[in-house]
Amino acid sequence: MTTPLSTLLREGTRPEHEAAEQMGFVEQLMAGHLDRAAYTDLAVQQHAIYTALEAASAEIRAQPGGETIVFDELTRVPSIEADLAFLLGPDWAQQMRVLPATERYAARLRETGSSIALYVAHAYTRYLGDLSGGQIIQRMLERHYGFGAEGVSFYHFAQIPKAKPFKDAYRERLDALDLDEDQRATAVAEAKRAFEHNRALFAELGALHLR
Repeated sequence: MTTPLSTLLREGTRPEHEAAEQMGFVEQLMAGHLDRAAYTDLAVQQHAIYTALEAASAEIRAQPGGETIVFDELTRVPSIEADLAFLLGPDWAQQMRVLPATERYAARLRETGSSIALYVAHAYTRYLGDLSGGQIIQRMLERHYGFGAEGVSFYHFAQIPKAKPFKDAYRERLDALDLDEDQRATAVAEAKRAFEHNRALFAELGALHLR
């Protein structure tokens, strides 16, 4: 029996996933040892990342079979923009500082719109990660940095009241994609690359905010 793609992605990226979670910036932010400026910088980087990813989503949706793996419920850019307006004010777009690691990450994401195998590696990595840990992250940010409903709406999926059934459905769609073995291997390799991009980003954020 062929191993489901979702399993290949999960197991194939386990070391990279754990390494990204253990980056100093992530640990310190979640422990409440940084400040709102650090979180704001993260939100700015997320805006660049998800703008690129969701542009790729629009391209993938137009490809044969691609419409099955693009979910409007996952769209994050409007939520990030609402958060940035709260954090930085109405002129948030003029205040953004996009880091070099983020620029490289976004450039790669824009390239994935031409390939379902490449695209799903990044979409799976980002969106299912957001759904899996988003509620916990939101609560920790609220607790440590005094946020209410505003400022952390990125982590709230209003159209997905229960994460587990949605994640199960997402994995089923992912596993049903008509990809050959080479494409599946490409997806796993690209997912590893996605975590490398994340680690590079966290390293640059850490250089700015860790004491």
